[in-house]
Amino acid sequence: MMRTVRPFLTVVTLLTLGCLLSCGSVRSSGDPEAMSVPQSPETAEVDPAKLKKAVFAGGCFWGVEGVFERTKGVKSARSGYAGGTAKSANYDEVSSGSTEHAEAVEVVFDPASVSYDQLLEVFFKVIHDPTELNRQGPDVGPQYRSAIFYADEEQKKAVSSFIAGLTESRLFEKPIVTQVVPLEKFYPAEDYHQDFMTKNPDHPYIVYHDVPKVEKLKKKYPALYVKE
Repeated sequence: MMRTVRPFLTVVTLLTLGCLLSCGSVRSSGDPEAMSVPQSPETAEVDPAKLKKAVFAGGCFWGVEGVFERTKGVKSARSGYAGGTAKSANYDEVSSGSTEHAEAVEVVFDPASVSYDQLLEVFFKVIHDPTELNRQGPDVGPQYRSAIFYADEEQKKAVSSFIAGLTESRLFEKPIVTQVVPLEKFYPAEDYHQDFMTKNPDHPYIVYHDVPKVEKLKKKYPALYVKE
């Protein structure tokens, strides 16, 4: 059942509702000028043949997409679904758990501007908590699991090495539970989910859960942050 959230809830109400602010609960768009949020990635022309793809899942795809869209070298980020057994995927089906898909984001990037390891750095240290199993923040369920869907053996080795390094450094107190599995199929999400942070900067979920991630990217990795 779809639920709506009014765009000007009080902080107390937001804290009380918790999961009611989950990323798929509202289809309406807000006023894109109501709040200042960094917009759009780099627009420099790049030979399409030189671009690569990577698919990440780390909770609600709104924030994952929004942070990657503001990362240097990322040409596009598209919300969708990956990792399931069903031959199709849409928000209602994925939310029911019947398809076993995760909310995911397909990132198209220029390796001459940003490396895959740098994207992993942003994913693990900015976008989400890789120690949370089948949830992220207020969003609970296997569709919000932490996962990386690798495109080839090179990406697989890079992810395995990166996670091993994080484990050895003891950056996280709890074990990393991120799935590392091959990408079988990526299903684009509905249009109202695409570019949600840019189109709905005043949405309560974006304000309280995703804007802080953009700010963290800006402060932690200023060289990777794309200014408005």
